[in-house]
Amino acid sequence: MLSEPVGPAAIIIPWNAAFPILMTKLSAALAAGCTCVIKPSPESPLDAYLVAQCAMEAGIPPGVINVVLADAEGSARLVADRRMVKVSFTGSVGTGKRIAVVVAPRMGRLTLEMGGKSAAIILDDADLKQAMPTLERFTMPFSGQFCFAQTRILVPRSREAEVVDTYASRLSTLKIGNPWEPDTHVGPLLNAAQFEKAVAYISQGLRDGAEVVTGGVPDKVLSSGHFVEPTVFRNVAREMSIAREEIFGPVVTVQTFEDIDEAVAIANDTDFGLSGSIFGNPATAFEIARRIRTGQVHINGMELAPSAPFGGFKDSGIGREGGPEGLAAFLETKAVLFPS
Repeated sequence: MLSEPVGPAAIIIPWNAAFPILMTKLSAALAAGCTCVIKPSPESPLDAYLVAQCAMEAGIPPGVINVVLADAEGSARLVADRRMVKVSFTGSVGTGKRIAVVVAPRMGRLTLEMGGKSAAIILDDADLKQAMPTLERFTMPFSGQFCFAQTRILVPRSREAEVVDTYASRLSTLKIGNPWEPDTHVGPLLNAAQFEKAVAYISQGLRDGAEVVTGGVPDKVLSSGHFVEPTVFRNVAREMSIAREEIFGPVVTVQTFEDIDEAVAIANDTDFGLSGSIFGNPATAFEIARRIRTGQVHINGMELAPSAPFGGFKDSGIGREGGPEGLAAFLETKAVLFPS
């Protein structure tokens, strides 16, 4: 059996974590032996150029790593080019599905990572002193602008008040402001469009009958920038848009459950399946993890582990990045037989 490079690969990266996402894709592609065309987001193009410059100075031959800065029209031309045997994309669901439609007729190889609506499940026996630092860090990373954010906290009905009060009180102490200042915890959203989207979801949540525990309003901490206070909703029903759709802002919902079966049902009641976490007895948490339809599940903590595969079920995407699976995504398998 032989493993061969899949061929020239288009690597399309988003704006929110350009460098780590690029390096995850690029390292696997180069290790597999593929040449690459990197298409960064127009909002954050410099990471790709710096990586390409470093590669050139390190002696990687010309043509192995290429960078194309393009708008939607130019990006569409890149994806449609039959020379791009592989397309590896991270970004929105809508764009990812359009890429799949373009690539499918030529049977191009495809990896899509397209977002999430991940649930953090707090069990009856969870230690909140252990859980809260993780929730504080991973419910609103990058002001909530990250695909694996644990944007739905699921709690036993008997512990709702305790969890909500503890979590909201921790968020209320976070400093909102200039991200260049070392004591800032929450920075701005990307732009006006992202800001307006987050505010619209907050307004919709209130109209639907959810209750804001903390936050819920734009923050005028600076004369420029698009800031939204970390926002926590309670009394959230499963059918509400704030509980089902990816907001990509500092907005978290708290939903209650009566038993483990209901917790699993709520966790799975979404079009996404990227990440998730469970806090409580490890044996019980592991059994719950087996029942959740999501690409990663963290137990009693969360970590970013490049050695582990990352990717999702359902609308969260196709394929995996990181780990051996991420390398395999840039390889084709060839069987060579010697008949006797």
